[in-house]
Amino acid sequence: MIENRIRRIISFVSPTLIPILFIIFWELFARKVGNNAVIPQVTTVAKHFININEDVIGIGSIPKNILYSLVRVFIGYALAIIAGLPLGLLMGYSRRVKGAFNLFISLFQPVPAIAWRPLVLGWFGVTSIATLFNLDYGPAYAIMDNFKLSMIFLIFLSAFFPIWGNTMFGVSNVQEVLVESAQVLGASKKDIFFHILLPGAGPNIINGLKSGLTASWSCLVAAEMLPGSMSGLGYLISHAYELTRMDLIVAGIICIGVIGALFDGIYSYISNKYFSWQRLVR
Repeated sequence: MIENRIRRIISFVSPTLIPILFIIFWELFARKVGNNAVIPQVTTVAKHFININEDVIGIGSIPKNILYSLVRVFIGYALAIIAGLPLGLLMGYSRRVKGAFNLFISLFQPVPAIAWRPLVLGWFGVTSIATLFNLDYGPAYAIMDNFKLSMIFLIFLSAFFPIWGNTMFGVSNVQEVLVESAQVLGASKKDIFFHILLPGAGPNIINGLKSGLTASWSCLVAAEMLPGSMSGLGYLISHAYELTRMDLIVAGIICIGVIGALFDGIYSYISNKYFSWQRLVR
């Protein structure tokens, strides 16, 4: 009984031990350096989260910038799902479709999203959703003008390839014995696709969706450094760098890391809850 309690305490404390030691080391090192332009103290960074609704360097509060970043990411991510998921399913299911598209898409897969920046700026410039839909100047225009097509396209690209690749891999690697057994029992192609291939590829699809969201969130800083950006965590970090505000840079990095970890945790929970059976078939 006592041993079980000790194990529970250790399992609860151990994940927080390294972060606490890191924070202590960070504070001690920052005090020794004594220069916030090099490394800010923990207390200086913490003030931004204590007074989280205050305006920072003239671009709004941290929650406001987080919201703009989340909307940009979710728009690009949603477009990547709409394009990548069906294409991955079709290419995994049909060899003809895979043969037609695989070489062409694979040519662009190794290219990092940030390498597209010059072309994207040439294509879209500073066009936003507001100008795309010809919104009249006003509060709605001021909000929608923050969502530039160039940023959304870069986020879309970064999310597309993990979603497409993992989906195609998952469908094409479903055990053939399952498909053959269903065919023997008289299952149609539609039944095989929806009741065997999709569930069988489920873990890989979820992994692709998770990787795509992580990639799109990681691309955020590069996307928000494009011309025309006036909000978001990426812009906050780049603007704070110009002003030598290392405390704000660290605060922005913490926000990106925490939200990214939250995304990863959500998909891990979904995978463990609905696809725990995959551990039993390895």
